[in-house]
Amino acid sequence: NNTVKIMNSSLGCKTKSHHGMTKAERQMNADNKLRGFVTGKNVDIFMIAIALAWYHVGQAHAQSEDGAPQDNSEQEGEILSSTAVLFPCYDMLCHSFGVIFHCSLYSSFHACFDVIRFIEIMGVFVYYFLSRYVPALPYTACMFLVGLLIGYSVQRVAGNAVTESTTLWLGIEGEVILLVFLPGLVYLDSYNIDVHMFQQAFWQVSLFAFPMVLAGMTLTALVAYYIFPYGWSFDLSMTFGSILSATDPVAVAVLLSELGAPSRLQMHISGESLMNDGSAIVFYNIFSARFLFELGINGVGEDIGWGKGFAMFFRLAFGAVAIGLAFGIGVVFVLYHLNRSLSGEDNVVQVVLTISAAYLAFFTSEILSGCSGVIAVLTCGVTIKSFGETLINDLKLAVNFWEITEHLLNSLLFALAGVVWGDILSNNRYTDTFESAFEGKDWGYMIVLYLFLMIIRFALIFGFYPVTKRIGIGTNVRESLFSSWAGLRGAVGIALALSINSDVVHLTSSGAVDESTRAKYLDYTEKLFGFVGGIAFLTLVINATLSGPILKRLGLVTPSDTREKIVKNYRDHVVAYTLGQYVRLLSEERFHLLDFSVIKKHVPFLSNITYEQLMNEVHKYKKNTPVHEFVEPNLENIIPYLYEFDQPVAVKNKNVEVENISPERRRVLKDVRRQSVVNIHK
Repeated sequence: NNTVKIMNSSLGCKTKSHHGMTKAERQMNADNKLRGFVTGKNVDIFMIAIALAWYHVGQAHAQSEDGAPQDNSEQEGEILSSTAVLFPCYDMLCHSFGVIFHCSLYSSFHACFDVIRFIEIMGVFVYYFLSRYVPALPYTACMFLVGLLIGYSVQRVAGNAVTESTTLWLGIEGEVILLVFLPGLVYLDSYNIDVHMFQQAFWQVSLFAFPMVLAGMTLTALVAYYIFPYGWSFDLSMTFGSILSATDPVAVAVLLSELGAPSRLQMHISGESLMNDGSAIVFYNIFSARFLFELGINGVGEDIGWGKGFAMFFRLAFGAVAIGLAFGIGVVFVLYHLNRSLSGEDNVVQVVLTISAAYLAFFTSEILSGCSGVIAVLTCGVTIKSFGETLINDLKLAVNFWEITEHLLNSLLFALAGVVWGDILSNNRYTDTFESAFEGKDWGYMIVLYLFLMIIRFALIFGFYPVTKRIGIGTNVRESLFSSWAGLRGAVGIALALSINSDVVHLTSSGAVDESTRAKYLDYTEKLFGFVGGIAFLTLVINATLSGPILKRLGLVTPSDTREKIVKNYRDHVVAYTLGQYVRLLSEERFHLLDFSVIKKHVPFLSNITYEQLMNEVHKYKKNTPVHEFVEPNLENIIPYLYEFDQPVAVKNKNVEVENISPERRRVLKDVRRQSVVNIHK
């Protein structure tokens, strides 16, 4: 169909199917062509982004036109009066926004979404630029830079809608950060896992997740406790170690899938990430409670001893598994009864059910039961994948929805992390001075921390190598080397660092502690988040970018002979089929003067065909077509483009061999070919 359209457009003629069309049908056809051109050239992305950006700039200008704060009480009253009838719970919703963002009703409900719109618009441009020009650079790293620029401008650009909205997001509660971002990010990762291979590699992944996470957390805490000159307590150092022990191989996982890396390696990296996210958050809950207890505020934190710590660990882990299993079984039961596969509404309700279950499982486990919400979501996702995948009517719809959700959440989370990082680096907003919370020595310690983390990662992987190669699905030295390099830090660690920083900000802002204590602990958590954000950025830019060359250098993506044969066979079939359709069209008179250079440009499979392939398809077409219907295809205008001196050339249905050709005859044939091309263009 595409070949016919290209031929028609190049000749400027109409096909027979256009005759007899009504005016509405012709208009619809023109609309489809215009829409196809716009989407094919990516003009639609630019037009939408420019329109939204223009709207946003106009809104920001309108808000900052007076240059003075406005009283929004009248607007708030109008909003409440006009919506109270339609939405009885509107007052409660706005009050919730005010509690979460610590601001007035109108600003919380209206202004907090300005930065979200701006970030998503910028995400479109970032993705377009990276996918076309710098595909090796991770998308999340660039969104971190976008947030960094916004955060740097918060205190320097006044009266702007984006910076004012960003200020609201800087005051968001820690629990809200975890509740909004983690369920959506964890569920898709758990659902995309290969359940059968996960079962075989379970003990390996469990070894990666618990003993290695505990060892890595302790070693990282020792680096922070003994090398960093900030006076951190051991509990804060262990909290810092638990945050950095959570890996996020999203960028590497995509690369492994694209390059066709061994499935065993993909399972090791993705399975380790899923399991150690859960265990890292369990350790984080224990040691962050001990750290917050140091503030001396009644009801904040808990002095957890060793015995209580072990009991809390098992309660957080196994209680979350039970909750996630219950939600997963419940979802499977409901999916079984939503079995009307031809009903579009049932398909949509199934997708809504999965997202509701993921967030409700996290809320029930983390907030109501005091267990690990991440482990609950992980268990729920694996259960649905194991027993409910065949019950989902439109699997593509569900996967596409979760991919969109993950993209939006990753964009917002990394941009928000960049905002906080930029705000910390550019200005100490608690002292009203433009003094960076990071000094020159802090940057040096960040590089030292990055090197120590890499050394710890390699030491742990190869320290457990004698065990991991003998259990589960096994491993080898090359895969272990790459796994050591692929220990990226990302979404979960950033969310935890944002959470602990936000908790300290809110707990110390109520006057429960004196100003010196408040300044000291704010400096602690700001330094902590600065290091976590910097390590996440460095691993994304350095480790993720170099993962492709390292993977190839280690020989982990070398295609096998079988794979090469399959790909070659597939391409040969596609070329043969496309060329056969082209030969059939050349038997029609309207295509006799078609310029083959246009076809080669728009149909890549026909760009390197040979004379032998063309003749084979001509013979097949003649053999498979009834005698009374057969029309000999006109090959005059394609032969000059296939002309090679080591092949026979068809001239008026006669084959002329050109082997051992004389120089004079060679010049004659070149002139014939040149004149043929000139005639075709005429």
